[in-house]
Amino acid sequence: MWGLAARGSAKWRRTRQIACAPKADSHDRLVQPLAKLSDIEAIANAIDAVVPSTPQFSWPLLNARTGCELWVKHENHTAIGSFKIRGALNYVTQLAAREPRLGGGVAATRGNFGQAVAFAASRRGLSCTIVVPHGNSVDKNRAMRALGAELIEHGEDFQAALVESERMAAARDLHWVPPFHPDLVNGNAGSMLNFFRNSPRLDRVYIQIGMGSGVCAVLSARDALGLPTEIVGVASERAPAIALSFESRRVVSHAVSTRIADGMACSTPSGDALEHILRGVQRIVRVSDDEAEAAMRAFFSDTHNVVEGAAGTGLAAVLRERDAVAGKRIGIVLTGGNVDRDTFARVLAAG
Repeated sequence: MWGLAARGSAKWRRTRQIACAPKADSHDRLVQPLAKLSDIEAIANAIDAVVPSTPQFSWPLLNARTGCELWVKHENHTAIGSFKIRGALNYVTQLAAREPRLGGGVAATRGNFGQAVAFAASRRGLSCTIVVPHGNSVDKNRAMRALGAELIEHGEDFQAALVESERMAAARDLHWVPPFHPDLVNGNAGSMLNFFRNSPRLDRVYIQIGMGSGVCAVLSARDALGLPTEIVGVASERAPAIALSFESRRVVSHAVSTRIADGMACSTPSGDALEHILRGVQRIVRVSDDEAEAAMRAFFSDTHNVVEGAAGTGLAAVLRERDAVAGKRIGIVLTGGNVDRDTFARVLAAG
């Protein structure tokens, strides 16, 4: 069995709780602290041998558009076109060290996380089952299958796919890969460490929030380096659960209806991710689907990078707060470039 412990054990229950929302307020709960600098560096060194460091650029046309000195971390330049690959590689590596007799695992996704898990599993010859909602990205589905995953469509949204993935893990005796876990955060944190170290001192970083491994990786790297950089989260107006949870200081579920930011289409946030977000994120900005699509067009016009909807929301937030960022040095993370051809053609044509 691919897992940390038997599904009925206390250890498995603790692992499961990382990705499941608590019923009570979360801000008084104890959670695992973010990693130390030496730990992040050691993990990053191992992952860099598989996935080289991605670049960060300050594009003159984007600077003119935003009115600030904008630095873009290009996580769209990984082997799967998304930042998720590093977290999955570390998750599987740490899991294999604790449980050497691995068999297979199952995870839920809207695409990038599934590609990352399939990539990491294939490197160790492990079976991988991915559950996606009906109507998921055609191209992301193709990419997951190409990486060797068995793809199963279930439900109308990510939450339904997540519940089904847990059911399948129990039914098939597979390890359930949670959408949020410290090992995912620690794997992603190495790239954010690289971002902070290889950019000029950043006044603020805008980072989009899905289930939380990306924003927590930014917080982990900033805190490990002892930097004063302000972190601002970004949510979709049509996937507002994380913003509502931040405002209420407890997990709040809300229906999702975004047409473009599928990587942020989470109706129930992770309780542990929220705990870190409450401690380290100053505020959360909500952006519309129209703003996200406008940012996708801006990225293509100004840098010729193909950007998926969720990845465009960081720039969308900067543009929304153009007056507030004027003259400052700002960072954003281009988290992924995996967008269906027809969707991207529609977005470009709309501009």
